[in-house]
Amino acid sequence: MRISYFINQYPKVSHSFIRREILALERQGFEVQRIALRGWDAELVDAEDEAERSKTRYVLQDGAKGLLKPLLQVLVAQPRRFFSALWLALRMGLRADRPWPYHLIYLAEACLVLQWLQAFGAEHVHAHFGTNSTEVVMLANALGGPEFSFTVHGPEEFDKPQSIKLGEKVRRAAFVVAVSSYGRSQLFRWVSHGHWEKVKVVHCGLERVFHDVPAVAIPYAPRLVCVGRLCEQKGQLLLLEAARILAAQGVEFELVLAGDGEMRTEIEALISRYGLQARVRITGWISSAQVREEILAARALVLPSFAEGLPVVIMEAMALRRPVLTTYVAGIPELVRQGENGWLFAAGAVDELASAMADCLAQPAQVLQQMGESAYQRVLERHDIDTEAAKLASFFRAIA
Repeated sequence: MRISYFINQYPKVSHSFIRREILALERQGFEVQRIALRGWDAELVDAEDEAERSKTRYVLQDGAKGLLKPLLQVLVAQPRRFFSALWLALRMGLRADRPWPYHLIYLAEACLVLQWLQAFGAEHVHAHFGTNSTEVVMLANALGGPEFSFTVHGPEEFDKPQSIKLGEKVRRAAFVVAVSSYGRSQLFRWVSHGHWEKVKVVHCGLERVFHDVPAVAIPYAPRLVCVGRLCEQKGQLLLLEAARILAAQGVEFELVLAGDGEMRTEIEALISRYGLQARVRITGWISSAQVREEILAARALVLPSFAEGLPVVIMEAMALRRPVLTTYVAGIPELVRQGENGWLFAAGAVDELASAMADCLAQPAQVLQQMGESAYQRVLERHDIDTEAAKLASFFRAIA
């Protein structure tokens, strides 16, 4: 079966879960076309991402002039479908998070995508994220393209469901994927009960390279690692507030912030202000292999997120037999269990975060190792990429 994947930006350092899903589907016999809006010039650190870039077609690589010809060709060849899709694009722009000219650009992008889908012989197209990428494939469908589906990760889609017309996208889709039961419940809110059946749960998965890593003993060093983009939703500023509390209490610790992002300057300023330079290190963007090394060199992963879907890095840490300190947010409690494989605390509660960090650092290595083994078993049961991709494959085949 030939399917196409459409993503806003691909490949991307923080989108390794999409690459895993595509490769798993190919192992199950699918032919997969990769289409993205952008990403041809992005800085990459993984050889696997470099390989994926060579397989991807980019809608915006030739700029606006690359969209004009396909738009005119679709208009001339299928005027009724074109104006129907135009009307849909204009409706999508009403009271939207972006003004209507953006939605006309999405229509032009859909015209080019339609031609690529037809040339490939795509029987179905799947988008990741329920924002503009899903609108483009929905418009391509309105122009005569194949049926579409999309995966909703959150939290962005759940922050602005009405302004991105999330309900309209669900109603028009063949099916919709949520990455957690929590995500499914949020999709239920924006469509009638008659559409609930099309909302499926498929977890993000990990390759065997994560599951098959030999167990590495919990290190003696009192080190914790936080992996993620340096941004407001991940809560790194709160983490530094908790680190200041621990430092004032005389607790020995090291904290690694693995990642980069728009808040790096602000985070570095707070590190300096609190005198934490000797205790806190920022790595910048690093490869998947380097992420594994940082996790294995730490006693646990700490992720004090304010908003999430279900973070893949939590799965990665658990697969490496490390307990997790994180918040009662979105789908996280479906995976992390208090006292069994990690610590859960209220989002935004700096005292609870500091207490969990201190408790983790004070635990004997044997206790953390037992929690890590429990974490490993839990994630193995729920997040194997081939198992999860098989679920997705069954939905694709049912549509075909």
